[in-house]
Amino acid sequence: MRLPADALAVLVGLPLLWVLWVVSAQPVLVEVDGVAQAVRTHRASVGALLLDLGLEVHPADRVTPALDQPIGTRSAGAVRIERAGPVQIVVDGKLLQTASWGETPRAVLQETGVRFDDYDAVLVNGAAHGLDEVLPPRAVVSTGSRFAPLYAWQRRTVEPLQLRVVRAVPIVVDDGTLPFTIRTTSQTVGEALREAEITLYLGDRVTPSLGSEVGPGLRVVIQRSTPAWVEVDGRTIKTRTRGETVADALAELRIGVAGLDRVTPPLENALYENIKISVTRVWEDIEISEEIAPFETVFVPDANLPIDTQQVIAPGAEGVTRTRTRVTYEDGVVVARQVEDTWTAQEPADRRIAYGQRIEPQTFIAPDGTQITYWRKIRMLASSYSAGTAGVSPDKPYYGRTYTGDRMRFGIVAVDPSVIPLRSQVYVPGYGIGDALDIGSAIRSRRIDLGYDDDNLVLWNRWVDVYLLWPPPPASRITWVVPNWPRAPQ
Repeated sequence: MRLPADALAVLVGLPLLWVLWVVSAQPVLVEVDGVAQAVRTHRASVGALLLDLGLEVHPADRVTPALDQPIGTRSAGAVRIERAGPVQIVVDGKLLQTASWGETPRAVLQETGVRFDDYDAVLVNGAAHGLDEVLPPRAVVSTGSRFAPLYAWQRRTVEPLQLRVVRAVPIVVDDGTLPFTIRTTSQTVGEALREAEITLYLGDRVTPSLGSEVGPGLRVVIQRSTPAWVEVDGRTIKTRTRGETVADALAELRIGVAGLDRVTPPLENALYENIKISVTRVWEDIEISEEIAPFETVFVPDANLPIDTQQVIAPGAEGVTRTRTRVTYEDGVVVARQVEDTWTAQEPADRRIAYGQRIEPQTFIAPDGTQITYWRKIRMLASSYSAGTAGVSPDKPYYGRTYTGDRMRFGIVAVDPSVIPLRSQVYVPGYGIGDALDIGSAIRSRRIDLGYDDDNLVLWNRWVDVYLLWPPPPASRITWVVPNWPRAPQ
C-alpha cells in the first residue's frame, strides 16, 4: 500500500526532530548520594531538571545549586544532591515517614518535632537505643533486576531506619518513708525498680510482685527487712527479716526455742538494724552415780564339818549408795552440777563361811608300806637345809642348834608354829617322819623345811602332802583355817 505524501513527510521528519532536540539539549552532570551520571536537558532550572529525572526532593535534602537556580553554562553544568536518611517514626500510635540528618535519636526527634523526655525509651530497628547514642548506618540495597534502570542512582535504595518511641509510665513507690513517683518504660515492676536504682534485699517484700506488669497509676509498696545476726547451735547466720520482734526473726528462720533455752535479747524485744541475737541451748540431765562398799568375810566354826573343809553359809552382798545429781548444760558444756539426793540402795551383808572343827584319826599307807595315823593333811612347799646351810657361822655358840635347842640332824623339820605345833610330829612322803623342832624367818604358813646332816643333804623344792601325826594338839593351839600362802599351783 502506498502512503500519502503528508504521512511520509511525518515519518521522515520525526527522527530529524529528535536528533535536533538531542543535539540542542544542554549536558548536565547529576550526582545523587555520590553516584554521578551525565544527562542532557532543555530545562533552565535545577528544580525542573530534577522533576524530569523523577527525583523527589525532601525538604531536608541538600541540593546544590538550589532548586530555583539556573542550570549553568553548557560546559560547566552540574547538580549535586545529598539526600537525608529516611526514617520511620512510630510514636503515640502514629507512623511518621520522614528524612533526617540527625546522628542520634534525640537529634532526629528534635528535627521532626516529636515531643519526648529523658524517661522515654527509643527502639531503633526493634532494639533498645540510647537517646544520645549514634544511630547505626542505614542498609543500602542494590537493584538486581534484569531490566536495568535508566539512571545509575536508581540502582541503589536506602532502607529507612525505624524509630519507635516508648512513653514512660509514672508509678508511685512507697518505700516506707514518703512515697515518690518514678517514670519508667520497663515492662515489669522488678525492671522498673532496677532501672530506678532502688536496691532490694532478699528479705524485702514487694507488692505487687516483681514480675507484675507495669501500668499507669500503679502503686508499688516495699516492705523493708531488717539486717540481723543470729548465733545458734555453733554457727552464725547473717539474715534479713521483716519481723518486728526477736521471736518473729527466729520464727522466719525456723529456729525453735524450747525448755530452758536462753535468748538474748529476749523474744519480745523489738528488732533494730544489725541486731545480734544469741540463742543458748540449755538443758538438764539427771545422773545417778553409785558408791560400792565391799562386804566382809566372816568365818564361823562348825563342829560338824571335818577339819579343812568349808561351807558358804551366806554369799555376802556389797553395799550400794546412790547419788542423784542434776547437771545443767549450755550449748553442750557443763555449767552446773547440783546434788539432789543421796540414799542407800543396799546395805552391805557379810559373807559367812563355816569352817570344819571335827577331827577324826585317819590312816595313810605309804608306797614303802609305812602306815601312819594322822589327824590333818596340809599341802605344803617343801625345801631342805642342814647345819652348814642354815646361814649360821660355825664360831657361833648356837651353830648346829635348832630353835628348841636340839642338835641339828636328819628328821628335824622347821615349821610355822601357828600351823604345825612345835614338838609335834609330821610325815612327809619321800622324807619320812619329822620332828617339828625348828622355825625359820622364811618358813610361814604352807612352807616346811626338811632337815639333813651336812654329809647327806638332799635338796628339796616341791609341793608335797604333809601329814600331821596323831594325836592332835589342844583346840586352842590349832589354826583351823590355814592361810593359802604360798599358793599351790593348780
